[in-house]
Amino acid sequence: MTTAKTFPQRPASPLTTVAMVTLGCARNEVDSEELAGRLEAGGFRLVEDPEDAETVVVNTCGFVEAAKKDSVDTLLAAADLKDSGKAQAVVAVGCLAERYGAELATSLPEADAVLGFDDYPDIAGKLRSILAGETQHPHTPQDRRRLLPISPADRADAPAYQPGHGERRRLDAGPMAPLKLASGCDRRCTFCAIPAFRGSFVSRRPSDVLAEARWLAGQGARELFLVSENSTSYGKDLGDLRLLETMLPELAAVDGVERVRVSYLQPAETRPGLVTAIASTPGVAAYFDLSFQHASHPVLRRMRRFGDAEAFLGLLDQARAQAPQAGARSNFIVGFPGETEEDLEILCDFLSAARLDAIGVFGYSDEDGTEAEKFEGKLDEDEIADRLAHVTALAEELTAQRAEERIGEQVTVLVETVEGGPDGYVEGRAAHQGPEVDGSTVLEGLTGPVAVGDMIQAVVVGSEGVDLVARQVTVAEEGR
Repeated sequence: MTTAKTFPQRPASPLTTVAMVTLGCARNEVDSEELAGRLEAGGFRLVEDPEDAETVVVNTCGFVEAAKKDSVDTLLAAADLKDSGKAQAVVAVGCLAERYGAELATSLPEADAVLGFDDYPDIAGKLRSILAGETQHPHTPQDRRRLLPISPADRADAPAYQPGHGERRRLDAGPMAPLKLASGCDRRCTFCAIPAFRGSFVSRRPSDVLAEARWLAGQGARELFLVSENSTSYGKDLGDLRLLETMLPELAAVDGVERVRVSYLQPAETRPGLVTAIASTPGVAAYFDLSFQHASHPVLRRMRRFGDAEAFLGLLDQARAQAPQAGARSNFIVGFPGETEEDLEILCDFLSAARLDAIGVFGYSDEDGTEAEKFEGKLDEDEIADRLAHVTALAEELTAQRAEERIGEQVTVLVETVEGGPDGYVEGRAAHQGPEVDGSTVLEGLTGPVAVGDMIQAVVVGSEGVDLVARQVTVAEEGR
């Protein structure tokens, strides 16, 4: 792969073992694989189990309160290995470390170091110094948006480091691989802190994305999952906002790649040409991961977002007019400051009409440093919990109904799990099912041996919640 300068080889003697523990989103998975590549090139030996490692690197998530708690719990569990296992050091990296730095180090002395994104290029050297007993100054957080020019067009040659844009070492041998399109975000949603610690939006050059796609295919990836904080902005800093539309056919044509999937589309930026490219390009999943967040116009304006229920339904109609079986998913926040009963009813009516395949629902909570943290009109925690429970129950009912509607459809399933013999358990994902969050498809009635990575044509014969059951179709049936 030629996406970045080759890491200098600095072998340690003897090789020190290191385990990467990754929390959070697929973007973090890419960052972990870059760190793994740097560590391996720097003389460390990667091991899968933290109990077998002398150093444990925890790539943390700092998105919402539950993710922060999970990150702290994981760091504490890793620190316990220093007493019971062979571990000598536990290091925190990732979004929580970048966002809180010294504050995290003070509150979590069990971690031997808290490193920020700018420490990634010399991660091997940092770990060696930690193992040698040298004290690392905890990362000092800053608003990473200030590291880049305000004008997107001036960012291409800026020296600010972007995690996940360099060479990688795969940590997961599965048939799906995330591929980072860009880092950062230029939007200013009032509830979101991500731009402050991830920085402004920076696209990777198409040549780098395509080179990495070819490398991933050579590593066994059959589905490429394109990730970023905002995929609809791809190319705006490279002078062509239509770069994603033109690059999708090239990615789908990479030898060995069977399916390309685009994640995280901003509805207000989703252009008709991009809808068409996703809906109609052979090899690209007709899958629309749309970040609606709400459906009431007043709430969306307070979130500093654009659109309303009518506009969002129109966008879904555009996609389904070109790809009737298209998958669609979104996330929503309930209990946002000032949200009225009428706003909540608008959201519920929208969900009932939208026919989404997957729905994530979150109760609002203040995020440090965000504009909404200072808003008036905060709802009582119990009221937010009640609204969350109500919308979650509705979402589960609606997505189960949507899955049931798919009975009789023909789907292409990427096999991800094979257990047992010829009559064993086989599971994968259809084109409308994104990794980890959108349900899966169990295959029955297989006509021959199946392996992980195979693409199986099947017809949906049943559903349970968002999950499907499908029967493999024969060659004769495919031709009908």
